[in-house]
Amino acid sequence: MINFDNLIKTIIKPLVKFPDDIKISHQDTDDFHEYILSTNEKDVGRVIGKRGRVAQTIRAIVYSVHVPDNKRIKLIINDGK
Repeated sequence: MINFDNLIKTIIKPLVKFPDDIKISHQDTDDFHEYILSTNEKDVGRVIGKRGRVAQTIRAIVYSVHVPDNKRIKLIINDGK
């Protein structure tokens, strides 16, 4: 299976000012492999983008990768709320 941590970090690092603060945690449910992305609070807007367009594009890339089991991938961007 592809290493989604590396994929997500590769996409996110050029967008943020504090790349060392990128953290990804995992959670599996019955239907999803969930990846929870946390960044420095000053970088959240950069990752989400205007009207969520950057986040939507990141999710489109991550979701397009085939996963061998019947579960789907879900990327949750922790915005501190």
